[in-house]
Amino acid sequence: MARYVIFPGCMMSTEQYGYEVSLKTVLPVLGVEIVDLQGFSCCGEPLKSINQMLTLTLSARNIAICEKEGLDILVPCPMCHLALSETKRILDSDPAMRERVGSSLANEGLEYRGSSRIFHIIDLLHDIIGLDAIKEKVARPLSGLNFATHYGCHIIRPSEMGRPVDPENPQKMERILEVIGARSDHYPEKLDCCGGPVLPVHPETSLTKTGQKLKAIQDQGFSGMALACPWCHKMYDSKQKKAGEMVGAKLNVPVLYLTQLLGLAFGIEQEKLGLELNLSPVEKILVGQEGVGV
Repeated sequence: MARYVIFPGCMMSTEQYGYEVSLKTVLPVLGVEIVDLQGFSCCGEPLKSINQMLTLTLSARNIAICEKEGLDILVPCPMCHLALSETKRILDSDPAMRERVGSSLANEGLEYRGSSRIFHIIDLLHDIIGLDAIKEKVARPLSGLNFATHYGCHIIRPSEMGRPVDPENPQKMERILEVIGARSDHYPEKLDCCGGPVLPVHPETSLTKTGQKLKAIQDQGFSGMALACPWCHKMYDSKQKKAGEMVGAKLNVPVLYLTQLLGLAFGIEQEKLGLELNLSPVEKILVGQEGVGV
């Protein structure tokens, strides 16, 4: 089995358990072993506007913990993925900053080497595991379902960082959905933000953005939304009712992690995919314990 250290981040570890459960259930089916390590901290990205040096040090520290194991890193949260990827880019190209950060890490006996590669779940599935390998594991194709994909801001921007997907026309989730039997039509609001980044300071604006996109998906007749970001899932799943109130609509959109949909297509039992933790109406696409359908 290929082995990757998982950096879970704050949101998946404390709130979005369905993401972690489904990810750790699905990846072994595809020949990937997930390694949990102790000692991680926040990636630092939420603190970036206040103290960029702290963000660099925190991310470098987390990478250094992984590098001690000699393994590449799976970072399922796009915000964390951006923080660690940007830190790697800076430290690999700026010897002075690398030395400065390294002096802080040395206090814990850690060293940033720059040896580990950093993956998000989307590029790990699409680029490393591959569509053919995913297709081989499909036991119950998700026929008749059409999912609107939501990539989220941090997985596509800033484009000069070399994000895991095309920033203008991301298609990797669509291709994955296609090989497990589902459709994924284009829709104009595809790249719109979930509203999550402004939730603490402007909740009305934030929830309005959430509601507008969900309403657009619902009005266009999609079966549900597929995503791979714990922050976005929080907005579209757990805050769906409140978002509907903000836009004057009764929203009823199933929101599922891409890994949950893969698990269903692989024939994995629903309780092993954390679907009972989803707060949106996922029962609309579930049929008993044995299959899926509209």
